[in-house]
Amino acid sequence: MKANTDFIPFALPDIGRDEEEAVLRVLRSGWITTASEAKAFEEEFARYVGSPRALAVNSATAGLHLALEALGVGSGDRVITTPYTFTATAEVTRYLGADPLFVDIAPGSFHMDPAGVEKALADSRVKAVLPVHLAGEARGMDSILEAARKAGVPVVEDAAHAFPSRGPEGCAGTRGDAGVYSFYATKTITTGEGGMVVTPRADVAERVAMMRLHGIDRDIWNRYTDKGASWRYAVREAGFKYNLTDMAAALGRVQLRRADEFLSKRRAIAGKYIQAFSQRDYLLPPADSEGHAWHLFLLRLDAERLAIDRDEFIDRLTEEGIGTSVHFIPLHIQPYYAKRYGFRPEDFPEAYKTFLSVISLPIYPAMSEEQTERVIQAVLKTGDAVRKT
Repeated sequence: MKANTDFIPFALPDIGRDEEEAVLRVLRSGWITTASEAKAFEEEFARYVGSPRALAVNSATAGLHLALEALGVGSGDRVITTPYTFTATAEVTRYLGADPLFVDIAPGSFHMDPAGVEKALADSRVKAVLPVHLAGEARGMDSILEAARKAGVPVVEDAAHAFPSRGPEGCAGTRGDAGVYSFYATKTITTGEGGMVVTPRADVAERVAMMRLHGIDRDIWNRYTDKGASWRYAVREAGFKYNLTDMAAALGRVQLRRADEFLSKRRAIAGKYIQAFSQRDYLLPPADSEGHAWHLFLLRLDAERLAIDRDEFIDRLTEEGIGTSVHFIPLHIQPYYAKRYGFRPEDFPEAYKTFLSVISLPIYPAMSEEQTERVIQAVLKTGDAVRKT
């Protein structure tokens, strides 16, 4: 029997008939922008994660921007975050005229070092801390929250990867002053493009709700659909255009109902990867964790035991028909941040070292057992062929 050599993509959304019907229902309703579906999605999401308030937006980037703006971050301020993240985490500080204050990741971790956060909080210009729950796991939050609260500085959780990560203290994203999730096409649930802001603070929720739609004091669907509908509205602030459409929300509501199913499948794949890769001394798989959302499976290579570097390892996996990615190229070596702040690679050595050794492997609910096994065998075949003797 001929082996299956079809290319396995790095990521693929799991969209079924229920999702299709939900979107069609909205299309047929005559109202396709933000309305009742978005409101229902907010309520259902809030219940799922255990937050008193959830506000739908058109991306996690928008959500981070809105959350920091609602907390008063502005020109000349600093926001503590990690360089080991996607650019959205840091760029939102620049939207507000503030600057990211990078803290390196902890050794052997993908997450910001709590000791570095505590030290950075001594800077009087710091107005927020923005930890990133990379790959789907929240690390160091007890220490970060304690240090931030002691300093009187709010915490916004970048939980773009972390839904539905849950620990003893509750869902990742719900412990700070605000948490922001992503529903991008590759995420654990998707609306194509979209995000959600959750917060325990009424003042933050009120500000986000107004600023996500031009700073207007009324929701658009209320102005057109209420029995007492009125054309009158007031622009209270110069806001933004960050609302989520009902088509996207309808898709999200179905995906939310499938979240536990998706997580179970991701965990099963992660478990198989960990079991297989733990048998090789040149591979460093992440530790298994009940609270991990497994948005990403980050496999590190031990460069001292291999005759090729990470980039060539990826090239060989591609030849085997395996799609991969790298999460992330640290921001301090990206041209914009390096030029603006004068960063060098060695300024954040743990982030840089980790970047050079890590590969993201396919992990998504639509993967078959055969595909999972093909990924495992391709990694082992590649590594065994180039392991130093």
